[in-house]
Amino acid sequence: MISFSAFSKSTKRLLQNIAMAVFLLALIVLACRLWPHPPLSQGQPFSSAYYDRQGILMRITLANDDRYRLWTPLEQVSPLAVKGLLLHEDRSFYYNPGFNPFSLMRGFWRSYVTGGKMQGGSTITMQLARMHWHLNTRTPAGKIMQVLRAVQLELSYSKHDILEAYLNAAPYGRNIESIGAASLIYFNKAPKDLTLPEALTLAVLPQSPSYRIDPKTGILGAALTQARNRLFQRWQAHYETDSSQISLFRLPLALRQPEQMPYIAPHLIEQLRQQNQHLAGTDTRTDTTIDAGLQRLIERQVNAFITRNESRGIHNAAVLLVDTRDMGVRSLVGSADYYNRDIQGQVNGTNAKRSPGSALKPFIYALGMEQGVLHPMTILKDVPSAFGAYAPENFDRRFLGPVTATDALNFSRNIPAVYVASQLRQPTFYQFLRLSGVADMSSENHYGLSLVLGGGEVTMQELAKLYALLANRGVLQPLRMQKTDAQQTTSVRLLSEEASFMTLDMLRQHRRPGDTLAQAPSSLPVYWKTGTSWGFRDAWSVGIFGPYVLVVWEGNFDSKGNNVFVGADAAAPLFFNIIDSITASYPALQEPKRPFPKGLKRVDICLASGNLPTPWCQQKGKTWFIPGKSPIKVDTVYRPVRLDKLSGEVACPPYEEDETRTEVFEFWPSDLANVFAQAGLPKRKPPVNHCKDEGVDVSGNPPRITSPLKNTTYTLRQSQQGRDRISFNAVTDADSKTVYWFVDDIYLGSSASKTAIDWQPINNGQYRIRAVDDHGRADSRLVSIEIVN
Repeated sequence: MISFSAFSKSTKRLLQNIAMAVFLLALIVLACRLWPHPPLSQGQPFSSAYYDRQGILMRITLANDDRYRLWTPLEQVSPLAVKGLLLHEDRSFYYNPGFNPFSLMRGFWRSYVTGGKMQGGSTITMQLARMHWHLNTRTPAGKIMQVLRAVQLELSYSKHDILEAYLNAAPYGRNIESIGAASLIYFNKAPKDLTLPEALTLAVLPQSPSYRIDPKTGILGAALTQARNRLFQRWQAHYETDSSQISLFRLPLALRQPEQMPYIAPHLIEQLRQQNQHLAGTDTRTDTTIDAGLQRLIERQVNAFITRNESRGIHNAAVLLVDTRDMGVRSLVGSADYYNRDIQGQVNGTNAKRSPGSALKPFIYALGMEQGVLHPMTILKDVPSAFGAYAPENFDRRFLGPVTATDALNFSRNIPAVYVASQLRQPTFYQFLRLSGVADMSSENHYGLSLVLGGGEVTMQELAKLYALLANRGVLQPLRMQKTDAQQTTSVRLLSEEASFMTLDMLRQHRRPGDTLAQAPSSLPVYWKTGTSWGFRDAWSVGIFGPYVLVVWEGNFDSKGNNVFVGADAAAPLFFNIIDSITASYPALQEPKRPFPKGLKRVDICLASGNLPTPWCQQKGKTWFIPGKSPIKVDTVYRPVRLDKLSGEVACPPYEEDETRTEVFEFWPSDLANVFAQAGLPKRKPPVNHCKDEGVDVSGNPPRITSPLKNTTYTLRQSQQGRDRISFNAVTDADSKTVYWFVDDIYLGSSASKTAIDWQPINNGQYRIRAVDDHGRADSRLVSIEIVN
């Protein structure tokens, strides 16, 4: 007979063993949970969703397995969708160990004993196991493996992770998987914004993904509607439901089909996909800088323009719109029709290297003003010229003679532009383009001065950056296509504020073409330029209006030429149609307010020469100039000549006042005089002069500089931070009203007669100071500057 004490010891030992087994089991479970496991999303390919800057869906791409699949964290799924799913699929989800034995027995009995319809009895965890490991669960052996894998999931992951993974892998009809993709495709909203009818519809879809939906209307079929409504009846038994929710279920529910998904700005999206193809993970949302409204507006204008001009052989165009305030690309039309194979529509024209023609000329003039070669009203020679072995011609094969720099730019005269480019040093035009990021350029010697006239190649995106540089007062910034792109972190100043402002002011005076569709031109100023490549392969129109840079290109991707591809005739009308359409659609659009350059001044000039006026100047105007940098001197085109009244010959001094008269003649260089003659506008030749003073009326005394002192060294302190200045002053004749001051032939400014003007030297050295009065009489002297700490 077993004693009670022995029984007690045996029972105690058994309990201890059970406790130890439970402890070891708990320890194993805890170890399984704490052991690092890869995320359940690992190895799954995902789609990418692209949105415009206002959050409008632009496109969902297919994942690598040709399915729509987006990862959505559980916290971003509507509680209605989660509750509906658990109510329909697995009410004991949070309590079962990954499988439900009662559901499995019921499914086995109905499927294999009674011979009824196959029924699996799977929990959410079991369904996830089947999808995750691609199990065949139609056999008893497959079902057992599914249960074991479900237990493995429960041991390795939390209920939160399992439910999240299921929602992101479940099938929702067609080739749509994941609640994120289904919600976005079917209802055009994020999963967190689902209504109750939408949530319950998605809850029944994973078990019935083949339920029919009308492909034209998207209306739910009868079977799917009944399944959803049955779930709603169960919902009402478990959750409070108000009358408004019940009313929603009486309304027809339409599901958008994948074929109806938007595809906005396809060329930009393809460019981003190529740039981001190395990125992987579950964060597949891309917020672009595109404005869907502007994108559609520009696409309509391009399509309408192509339709109107197809008979002229214009079949393709590309357009780029950039907001200069943040350098965001607001619209990118890479071709006239992305789906048109005849024009190679899937080529991104904004990223293709093309000859810009004259579209780069503004930067030649900007560099010229930056380096003191010219100012906006400098007179340049449009005459037959040779620059070494290079002899350029104008587009129209004609010559205009003397033209202002502004007119030379806006009339796109080639010879003045080549002359200005030939004067550029550090940087040269080539070096400037390299500094601005123009890629894939050959050596500078390869191009020579032909680079000025479009001898190189740029992309529309590179051209947009360059024009944005002018709008942003000389600061170069990269384009932004995604909101996450850094803003203004890599900006580089390539031009001064003054040179950028003057260049834009020159472009503002470019007249718009007369064959655009607008009844009334935009009130916004437009700073623009055209370009035509050699062989009529490319027509360009580029410019700035309001906050935007707009680049328009027309041509063929196979580089086939067409005589209609002239920038002013082909691209400019589309350019202005787009501007007029945007300003009409956005009437509050304004030009960003930018500070006026502090170093810029306005000065009177004689229009014939672009130089400072004398009393004999026939027509005066104004120009911008940079003190101490812009080149300017006193006009010498209009000169007074003293003639003998009887003979009409030049009178040589001394002469009697009663026997002579003064006439003003125009003294033009011979090459310009020849152009005037060829144009049928010959100028009256000045009379032959044999006098030692050349017959110019130089009576009166020249100005006499009183400050600075002649041959004197001025020592200035650097610590004064610009407060040390030297005053210029001169004594003038009674007939002199204005004195023009020059430092080493660089115009400093003007002062009224006998009034001082200040000069602030920057560097050590010897300088020649000149004072020229408004009669052309002058005085000069040398001074030395020494700057010490």
